[in-house]
Amino acid sequence: MNEEKVFNKTVINWYPGHMAKTKREISEKLNLIDIVYEVIDGRMPISSKIVDIDDLIKDKPKILVVTKMDLCDEEETKKILKTYESSGYKVVCVDLMNGNCNELINITKNIMDSINKTREEKGMKKRSARVLIVGVPNAGKSTLINRLVGKKSAGVGNTPGFTKNLSWIRVNKDIELLDSPGILWPKIENQDNAKILAAFSSIKEEILNLDEIACFILKKLYELYPNKLEERYGITKLEEDFVEAYETIGKRRGALSRGGIVDYDKVSDLIIKDLKNGYFGKVTFDRIEK
Repeated sequence: MNEEKVFNKTVINWYPGHMAKTKREISEKLNLIDIVYEVIDGRMPISSKIVDIDDLIKDKPKILVVTKMDLCDEEETKKILKTYESSGYKVVCVDLMNGNCNELINITKNIMDSINKTREEKGMKKRSARVLIVGVPNAGKSTLINRLVGKKSAGVGNTPGFTKNLSWIRVNKDIELLDSPGILWPKIENQDNAKILAAFSSIKEEILNLDEIACFILKKLYELYPNKLEERYGITKLEEDFVEAYETIGKRRGALSRGGIVDYDKVSDLIIKDLKNGYFGKVTFDRIEK
Protein backbone atom coordinates (compact mmCIF):
# COMPACT_ATOMS: atom_id res chain seq x y z
CA MET A 1 0.00 0.00 0.00
CA ASN A 2 1.36 3.35 -1.00
CA GLU A 3 0.51 5.82 1.81
CA GLU A 4 0.49 8.73 -0.62
CA LYS A 5 -2.04 6.83 -2.74
CA VAL A 6 -4.27 6.04 0.24
CA PHE A 7 -4.52 9.60 1.42
CA ASN A 8 -4.93 11.16 -1.99
CA LYS A 9 -8.37 12.66 -1.39
CA THR A 10 -9.90 11.35 -4.58
CA VAL A 11 -13.11 13.10 -5.63
CA ILE A 12 -15.53 10.35 -6.64
CA ASN A 13 -17.97 11.02 -9.45
CA TRP A 14 -19.25 8.41 -11.88
CA TYR A 15 -21.78 9.49 -14.47
CA PRO A 16 -21.16 7.52 -17.68
CA GLY A 17 -23.05 8.24 -20.88
CA HIS A 18 -25.58 5.44 -20.43
CA MET A 19 -26.89 7.10 -17.24
CA ALA A 20 -27.56 10.38 -19.04
CA LYS A 21 -29.18 8.37 -21.86
CA THR A 22 -31.35 6.47 -19.35
CA LYS A 23 -32.62 9.70 -17.79
CA ARG A 24 -33.41 11.11 -21.21
CA GLU A 25 -35.34 7.96 -22.21
CA ILE A 26 -37.25 7.98 -18.91
CA SER A 27 -38.30 11.59 -19.58
CA GLU A 28 -39.48 10.57 -23.06
CA LYS A 29 -41.56 7.68 -21.65
CA LEU A 30 -42.88 9.51 -18.59
CA ASN A 31 -46.35 9.98 -20.09
CA LEU A 32 -46.68 6.16 -20.15
CA ILE A 33 -45.85 5.81 -16.44
CA ASP A 34 -48.43 5.70 -13.63
CA ILE A 35 -46.27 4.94 -10.58
CA VAL A 36 -42.55 4.95 -9.72
CA TYR A 37 -40.71 2.51 -7.49
CA GLU A 38 -37.52 4.16 -6.24
CA VAL A 39 -35.31 1.37 -4.89
CA ILE A 40 -32.85 2.23 -2.10
CA ASP A 41 -30.38 0.01 -0.24
CA GLY A 42 -31.18 -0.46 3.46
CA ARG A 43 -27.46 -0.35 4.34
CA MET A 44 -27.22 3.18 2.91
CA PRO A 45 -30.76 4.63 2.82
CA ILE A 46 -29.48 8.21 2.49
CA SER A 47 -26.52 7.71 0.17
CA SER A 48 -28.47 5.49 -2.24
CA LYS A 49 -31.40 7.88 -2.65
CA ILE A 50 -31.29 9.57 -6.06
CA VAL A 51 -30.93 13.28 -5.29
CA ASP A 52 -32.56 14.59 -8.49
CA ILE A 53 -35.27 11.94 -8.79
CA ASP A 54 -38.17 14.40 -8.46
CA ASP A 55 -36.82 16.49 -11.34
CA LEU A 56 -36.88 13.32 -13.42
CA ILE A 57 -40.28 11.84 -12.53
CA LYS A 58 -42.16 15.12 -11.92
CA ASP A 59 -45.38 14.56 -9.97
CA LYS A 60 -45.79 10.81 -10.53
CA PRO A 61 -46.87 8.84 -7.42
CA LYS A 62 -43.77 7.25 -5.89
CA ILE A 63 -43.13 4.35 -3.55
CA LEU A 64 -39.77 4.16 -1.79
CA VAL A 65 -38.81 0.46 -1.85
CA VAL A 66 -36.11 -0.45 0.67
CA THR A 67 -34.11 -3.56 -0.22
CA LYS A 68 -31.41 -5.56 1.60
CA MET A 69 -33.22 -5.25 4.92
CA ASP A 70 -31.77 -8.63 5.84
CA LEU A 71 -28.27 -7.12 5.58
CA CYS A 72 -28.76 -3.77 7.33
CA ASP A 73 -28.76 -2.57 10.92
CA GLU A 74 -32.55 -2.32 11.13
CA GLU A 75 -32.59 -0.04 14.17
CA GLU A 76 -30.47 2.61 12.45
CA THR A 77 -32.08 2.20 9.03
CA LYS A 78 -35.60 2.56 10.43
CA LYS A 79 -34.66 5.86 12.11
CA ILE A 80 -33.87 7.22 8.65
CA LEU A 81 -36.96 5.67 7.07
CA LYS A 82 -39.15 7.38 9.67
CA THR A 83 -37.85 10.74 8.48
CA TYR A 84 -38.86 9.81 4.93
CA GLU A 85 -42.32 8.77 6.09
CA SER A 86 -42.76 12.00 8.04
CA SER A 87 -41.91 13.86 4.81
CA GLY A 88 -44.81 12.13 3.05
CA TYR A 89 -43.07 9.22 1.34
CA LYS A 90 -44.75 5.84 1.01
CA VAL A 91 -42.04 3.49 2.30
CA VAL A 92 -42.09 -0.29 1.83
CA CYS A 93 -39.34 -2.54 3.24
CA VAL A 94 -38.76 -5.82 1.42
CA ASP A 95 -36.66 -8.87 2.26
CA LEU A 96 -35.88 -10.12 -1.24
CA MET A 97 -34.25 -13.31 -0.04
CA ASN A 98 -36.88 -14.62 2.36
CA GLY A 99 -40.02 -12.49 2.15
CA ASN A 100 -42.72 -11.57 -0.33
CA CYS A 101 -43.81 -8.33 -1.96
CA ASN A 102 -47.50 -8.43 -1.04
CA GLU A 103 -47.44 -5.06 0.74
CA LEU A 104 -45.83 -3.40 -2.30
CA ILE A 105 -48.35 -4.99 -4.67
CA ASN A 106 -51.29 -3.93 -2.48
CA ILE A 107 -50.12 -0.30 -2.24
CA THR A 108 -49.57 -0.27 -6.01
CA LYS A 109 -53.10 -1.58 -6.55
CA ASN A 110 -54.60 1.07 -4.25
CA ILE A 111 -52.80 3.88 -6.08
CA MET A 112 -53.84 2.46 -9.44
CA ASP A 113 -57.48 2.11 -8.33
CA SER A 114 -57.49 5.86 -7.70
CA ILE A 115 -55.86 6.55 -11.07
CA ASN A 116 -58.37 4.31 -12.86
CA LYS A 117 -61.27 6.02 -11.12
CA THR A 118 -60.06 9.34 -12.55
CA ARG A 119 -59.64 7.72 -15.98
CA GLU A 120 -63.22 6.41 -15.88
CA GLU A 121 -64.53 9.84 -14.93
CA LYS A 122 -62.85 11.16 -18.07
CA GLY A 123 -64.43 8.42 -20.19
CA MET A 124 -61.21 6.41 -20.46
CA LYS A 125 -60.78 2.66 -19.95
CA LYS A 126 -59.16 1.10 -16.91
CA ARG A 127 -55.66 -0.25 -17.42
CA SER A 128 -52.98 -2.18 -15.58
CA ALA A 129 -50.43 -0.20 -13.59
CA ARG A 130 -47.35 0.87 -15.54
CA VAL A 131 -44.55 1.13 -13.00
CA LEU A 132 -41.10 2.60 -13.57
CA ILE A 133 -38.42 1.05 -11.36
CA VAL A 134 -35.35 3.21 -10.68
CA GLY A 135 -32.41 3.17 -8.31
CA VAL A 136 -28.66 3.52 -8.01
CA PRO A 137 -26.52 0.70 -9.46
CA ASN A 138 -26.58 -2.54 -7.47
CA ALA A 139 -29.51 -1.45 -5.27
CA GLY A 140 -31.44 -4.67 -5.89
CA LYS A 141 -33.78 -3.66 -8.73
CA SER A 142 -33.36 -6.87 -10.74
CA THR A 143 -33.76 -9.08 -7.67
CA LEU A 144 -36.93 -7.14 -6.78
CA ILE A 145 -38.31 -7.71 -10.28
CA ASN A 146 -37.61 -11.43 -10.10
CA ARG A 147 -39.34 -11.62 -6.71
CA LEU A 148 -42.38 -9.74 -8.05
CA VAL A 149 -42.64 -11.88 -11.18
CA GLY A 150 -41.99 -15.09 -9.28
CA LYS A 151 -39.33 -16.30 -11.71
CA LYS A 152 -36.04 -15.09 -13.15
CA SER A 153 -37.04 -12.40 -15.63
CA ALA A 154 -34.26 -9.88 -15.06
CA GLY A 155 -30.56 -10.66 -15.07
CA VAL A 156 -28.84 -10.12 -11.74
CA GLY A 157 -25.24 -8.95 -11.52
CA ASN A 158 -23.02 -8.01 -8.59
CA THR A 159 -21.36 -5.18 -10.50
CA PRO A 160 -22.79 -1.72 -11.26
CA GLY A 161 -23.91 -1.23 -14.85
CA PHE A 162 -25.27 -4.79 -15.34
CA THR A 163 -28.62 -3.62 -16.76
CA LYS A 164 -28.01 -1.62 -19.92
CA ASN A 165 -31.42 -0.70 -21.38
CA LEU A 166 -34.99 0.15 -20.44
CA SER A 167 -37.29 -2.85 -20.85
CA TRP A 168 -40.93 -3.70 -20.09
CA ILE A 169 -41.66 -6.74 -17.91
CA ARG A 170 -45.16 -8.00 -17.02
CA VAL A 171 -45.59 -8.92 -13.36
CA ASN A 172 -49.23 -10.02 -13.61
CA LYS A 173 -52.46 -8.83 -15.23
CA ASP A 174 -52.45 -5.76 -12.98
CA ILE A 175 -48.81 -4.56 -13.10
CA GLU A 176 -46.25 -3.92 -15.84
CA LEU A 177 -42.73 -2.81 -14.90
CA LEU A 178 -40.36 -0.60 -16.87
CA ASP A 179 -36.92 -1.72 -15.70
CA SER A 180 -34.08 0.79 -16.01
CA PRO A 181 -30.28 0.76 -15.63
CA GLY A 182 -28.89 2.05 -12.36
CA ILE A 183 -28.46 5.81 -12.33
CA LEU A 184 -26.52 8.32 -10.26
CA TRP A 185 -26.35 12.09 -10.64
CA PRO A 186 -23.86 14.30 -12.49
CA LYS A 187 -22.01 15.49 -9.39
CA ILE A 188 -21.95 13.81 -5.98
CA GLU A 189 -21.55 16.78 -3.65
CA ASN A 190 -21.23 14.81 -0.41
CA GLN A 191 -18.07 12.73 -0.77
CA ASP A 192 -18.86 10.72 2.36
CA ASN A 193 -21.98 9.54 0.54
CA ALA A 194 -19.88 8.85 -2.56
CA LYS A 195 -17.52 6.63 -0.56
CA ILE A 196 -20.46 4.78 0.99
CA LEU A 197 -21.85 4.14 -2.52
CA ALA A 198 -18.40 2.90 -3.55
CA ALA A 199 -18.06 0.72 -0.45
CA PHE A 200 -21.33 -1.06 -1.26
CA SER A 201 -20.48 -1.56 -4.95
CA SER A 202 -22.71 1.09 -6.51
CA ILE A 203 -19.77 2.74 -8.27
CA LYS A 204 -17.57 0.98 -10.79
CA GLU A 205 -14.38 -0.28 -9.10
CA GLU A 206 -12.20 0.59 -12.07
CA ILE A 207 -12.51 4.32 -11.38
CA LEU A 208 -11.81 4.02 -7.65
CA ASN A 209 -8.74 4.20 -5.43
CA LEU A 210 -9.42 0.85 -3.74
CA ASP A 211 -6.92 1.49 -0.93
CA GLU A 212 -8.80 4.65 -0.03
CA ILE A 213 -12.18 2.87 -0.10
CA ALA A 214 -10.83 0.02 2.07
CA CYS A 215 -9.46 2.51 4.61
CA PHE A 216 -12.81 4.31 4.56
CA ILE A 217 -14.58 1.02 5.35
CA LEU A 218 -12.24 0.40 8.29
CA LYS A 219 -12.82 3.94 9.54
CA LYS A 220 -16.62 3.57 9.29
CA LEU A 221 -16.58 0.23 11.10
CA TYR A 222 -14.33 1.62 13.83
CA GLU A 223 -16.68 4.57 14.26
CA LEU A 224 -19.99 2.70 14.09
CA TYR A 225 -19.31 -1.00 14.80
CA PRO A 226 -15.97 -1.38 16.62
CA ASN A 227 -17.01 -4.77 17.99
CA LYS A 228 -17.43 -6.13 14.46
CA LEU A 229 -13.99 -4.86 13.49
CA GLU A 230 -12.45 -6.58 16.49
CA GLU A 231 -14.37 -9.78 15.88
CA ARG A 232 -13.41 -10.04 12.21
CA TYR A 233 -9.84 -8.73 12.25
CA GLY A 234 -8.75 -8.46 15.88
CA ILE A 235 -8.43 -4.69 15.60
CA THR A 236 -9.15 -2.69 18.77
CA LYS A 237 -7.65 0.64 17.72
CA LEU A 238 -7.20 2.40 14.41
CA GLU A 239 -4.27 4.71 13.82
CA GLU A 240 -4.43 7.54 11.30
CA ASP A 241 -2.01 5.93 8.86
CA PHE A 242 -3.83 2.52 8.88
CA VAL A 243 -0.45 0.73 8.62
CA GLU A 244 -0.79 -1.20 11.88
CA ALA A 245 -4.35 -2.22 10.94
CA TYR A 246 -3.21 -3.48 7.53
CA GLU A 247 -0.36 -5.43 9.13
CA THR A 248 -2.77 -7.03 11.63
CA ILE A 249 -5.33 -7.93 8.95
CA GLY A 250 -2.73 -9.23 6.52
CA LYS A 251 -1.12 -11.55 9.08
CA ARG A 252 -4.43 -12.71 10.55
CA ARG A 253 -6.04 -13.44 7.17
CA GLY A 254 -2.99 -14.60 5.23
CA ALA A 255 -2.87 -11.67 2.79
CA LEU A 256 0.86 -12.12 2.28
CA SER A 257 3.37 -11.99 -0.53
CA ARG A 258 6.57 -14.03 -0.80
CA GLY A 259 8.65 -14.03 2.35
CA GLY A 260 5.59 -13.59 4.57
CA ILE A 261 5.40 -9.84 3.95
CA VAL A 262 1.92 -8.33 4.17
CA ASP A 263 0.56 -7.50 0.70
CA TYR A 264 -1.34 -4.25 1.22
CA ASP A 265 -3.18 -4.50 -2.12
CA LYS A 266 -4.50 -7.92 -1.09
CA VAL A 267 -5.61 -6.48 2.26
CA SER A 268 -7.55 -3.67 0.55
CA ASP A 269 -9.24 -6.20 -1.74
CA LEU A 270 -10.06 -8.41 1.26
CA ILE A 271 -11.70 -5.58 3.24
CA ILE A 272 -13.88 -4.54 0.30
CA LYS A 273 -14.93 -8.13 -0.43
CA ASP A 274 -15.66 -8.84 3.24
CA LEU A 275 -18.11 -5.94 3.30
CA LYS A 276 -19.66 -6.96 -0.03
CA ASN A 277 -20.11 -10.55 1.18
CA GLY A 278 -21.68 -9.52 4.50
CA TYR A 279 -18.91 -10.86 6.74
CA PHE A 280 -19.25 -7.93 9.16
CA GLY A 281 -22.87 -8.85 9.81
CA LYS A 282 -25.72 -6.35 9.63
CA VAL A 283 -24.46 -2.81 9.11
CA THR A 284 -25.83 0.57 8.06
CA PHE A 285 -23.28 3.22 7.16
CA ASP A 286 -25.66 6.21 6.92
CA ARG A 287 -26.75 8.23 9.94
CA ILE A 288 -29.20 11.12 10.35
CA GLU A 289 -27.36 14.39 10.77
CA LYS A 290 -27.86 15.75 14.28
